[in-house]
Amino acid sequence: MSKYRLLRDRLVGSPTHRDDIFLEPPAATIDQLKLAHDSGYVERVVGGRLTEMELKRIGFPWSEAMVERSRRSSGATLAASRAALIESVAVNLAGGTHHAMTNAGEGYCVFNDAGVTVRTLLAERTIGRACVIDCDVHQGNGTAEILGRDLEVFTFSIHCAKNFPARKFPSHLDIDLLEGTEDTEYLNQLRYGIAQVLQHGPYDLAIYLAGADPYVGDRLGKLRLTKEGLRARDRLVLESLKTHRIPVAIAMAGGYAPDVNDIVDIHEATIEECKRIAR
Repeated sequence: MSKYRLLRDRLVGSPTHRDDIFLEPPAATIDQLKLAHDSGYVERVVGGRLTEMELKRIGFPWSEAMVERSRRSSGATLAASRAALIESVAVNLAGGTHHAMTNAGEGYCVFNDAGVTVRTLLAERTIGRACVIDCDVHQGNGTAEILGRDLEVFTFSIHCAKNFPARKFPSHLDIDLLEGTEDTEYLNQLRYGIAQVLQHGPYDLAIYLAGADPYVGDRLGKLRLTKEGLRARDRLVLESLKTHRIPVAIAMAGGYAPDVNDIVDIHEATIEECKRIAR
């Protein structure tokens, strides 16, 4: 999607981010991918042997570039998480591929970056516990399916109930919102959800999916949050984690507003809030 390039271009060209460090992430290794995904599925993706039905479920055709992009998306969240453990906060300018499940991709998601990251860091014993805070407008079914039985992880998703995916795997905590939910109700529900997440801590790491698609103008969202409401959402999540001294890695997740500049505005605001709490 063009939003990723436009977001990076805007950040690189902004005096506000002159001192920020922009890195090209390494691709997640095959072994790292297999910590979250079935070996056969990973090998079919990498080898170009996905069936027509599997590709239809993912939503775009196979190519070597698709594989590389998907591996780097997971690698970027892993790299951001490693940086956050040192710096307290770090950002993947893409990621948030929360519909990818153990043995299948779905909804434009091939590999689940949060799943790969958490499983890798747990396997290394770099962390002992983690939480995933998913504020994309769509329920994080893949993350819930991959990490739902992991005692070391707490998954939370706040989303529009009557929206994709049709089959929702239960997170440890799901908050289902009515279509048309606006800023005040959303933030009240989120405040409750974050309190529940923190009660199940402590955590060594949080992964925050800061989707732009709850926006009022989003084509696939069905909620009615303003840009100001979305910034308040980010502030609530990030300040809560800072108060509890939980490092956080942020992924951009979805955004489908008709004007791509609206999406970039929302993601840029998320990064501005990250810089503010990191001071």
